Amino acid sequence: MNQPAPQQPAPQPAPQKQVADKRILRAFIARRYLGGTGIEIGALGTPLDLPPNAQVKYVDRMSLEDLYKEFPEMAQRKLQAPDIIDNGETLASIPDGSLDFIVANHFLEHCENLLGTLRIHTAKLRKGGRLFYAIPNRDFTFDRNRPTTPFAHLVQDDQEGPEKARASHYMEWATLVENKQGADAEAQALRLQQMNYSIHYHAWDAPAWFQTLALGTDYIKFPGFVAHFELNFHEIICVLVRTH
Repeated sequence: MNQPAPQQPAPQPAPQKQVADKRILRAFIARRYLGGTGIEIGALGTPLDLPPNAQVKYVDRMSLEDLYKEFPEMAQRKLQAPDIIDNGETLASIPDGSLDFIVANHFLEHCENLLGTLRIHTAKLRKGGRLFYAIPNRDFTFDRNRPTTPFAHLVQDDQEGPEKARASHYMEWATLVENKQGADAEAQALRLQQMNYSIHYHAWDAPAWFQTLALGTDYIKFPGFVAHFELNFHEIICVLVRTH
């Protein structure tokens, strides 16, 4: 008697690769800390999902049209149109003491004078205001081959001006991020510097960023405290609260 051929199991679909969504934890933390009126600097394609009691204006250093020219790799993405054209490091158009919050995600590493930027952002806050920052964790990005930025370097940038270190930053970028060598590295570094291209001037892993926050808030005499510090996939989120 013939036995029926065993049935083969139906083919299973290939497992879908899980994509980390950094926006989820960002939004959760924002609901805990943010409200009132504020700004977000450099939102590009991922503006922070804010709670209903927060009203925001978007700040960038160039118009929407120019942002698409600056970042052609984002041509297929919807970028946030800025309400205010201003330098996010200096915020000259924003009155001191006028904001309940400042959001700046993946922005601080682009600041040539980080400590000066923290000082200015603090001045723009009212009492009770919050600074919401996310920075890339060096170990999980294209910065992984770079050394962490020592705090003494940040102090030098603040006290002597960032121009002194600018050429070396671009050279480090060309060699350790773009993997160019010799004359090719020198030419690329010069080209990017002449374009004033917005590279990561500084890089930190989680321990180095924790130390930088501790030393930096003491250095600028931040009138408050670091309320939140948390890893979020390839980035680090922190919230600073101004108490007086």
